[in-house]
Amino acid sequence: METRTLGLNGPTVSAIGLGCMGMSEFYGLSDREAALATIAAALEAGVTLFDTGDFYGMGHNEMLLAEALRGKRDKAFIQVKFGSQRSPDGSFIGIDARPAAVKTALSYTLRRLGTDYVDLYQTGLDPAVPIEDTIGAIGELVGQGYVRHVGVTNVDPDTIRRAHKIHPISALQFEYSLMSRDIEREILPLCRELGIGVTAYGVLSRGLLTGSKGSGAGDLRGTYYPRFQGENLKQNERLAVALSEVAEREGITAAQAAIGWVASQGGDIIPLVGARTVGRLAEALASPLQLSSGALSAIEKAVPENAVRGDRFMDNGDSG
Repeated sequence: METRTLGLNGPTVSAIGLGCMGMSEFYGLSDREAALATIAAALEAGVTLFDTGDFYGMGHNEMLLAEALRGKRDKAFIQVKFGSQRSPDGSFIGIDARPAAVKTALSYTLRRLGTDYVDLYQTGLDPAVPIEDTIGAIGELVGQGYVRHVGVTNVDPDTIRRAHKIHPISALQFEYSLMSRDIEREILPLCRELGIGVTAYGVLSRGLLTGSKGSGAGDLRGTYYPRFQGENLKQNERLAVALSEVAEREGITAAQAAIGWVASQGGDIIPLVGARTVGRLAEALASPLQLSSGALSAIEKAVPENAVRGDRFMDNGDSG
């Protein structure tokens, strides 16, 4: 497994990370044994970066990861998102990033993960709380040894600048794929200016680029994400077919083409793959980290940004 650096002077992690959200909810029924086996296989393959959130399965995902990493904590770089609030029925009801809430959330996260520190703690934007207050609270936790590095997720350029002034930001987590390229306009150049790394989620466009329809028991993609609905889905499925044809000519799978495309956008970008089985993980880890210019051009022609139908998510909210 090759490695990349999170930020200009940040930690070194695996060039591909494992996103664990789907092992708990959102993308269909989860299989505990398959999830544990996948995390074990990732460790064996040299994956060090594991992404979770305290609201993934409302604590379930952190406890699952803790079980899988028992006795191997030193081999893992764990990044955790926090702040999203949920009701007992699972619906999202807001964000809380007040300093006291930050410290409380981390306290519960540390207990669920069975660790005394988190490698990267990531906040989104709480409209009711200045980002300076939230980052200041995380900075205090860094000083106390409970957090190693500070990150932000799904925020605008102004928020990134303001956060970075309070405490060095090691990484931004943001959706980035052939179908979601808005990060390229302002945010990615700013991260490079400030020396901030990027962990990219949604690199398969939540499965759209590999033919997923977002349907079935426990799969909420057809509810939460407009790209999986009606005519939008039909158009996006045509793009997925075009990508698979290019990938076949390149001797790789559609998933590998999509992951490789993101990885090829710069050594400061680390794709997060949401594999939930050992087989899918093996496929993802075999993705090229630098595609040829010809392959990149063909892939972009197959999935032009302006041909994608539907917004990324409903009501400007994102489960990440």
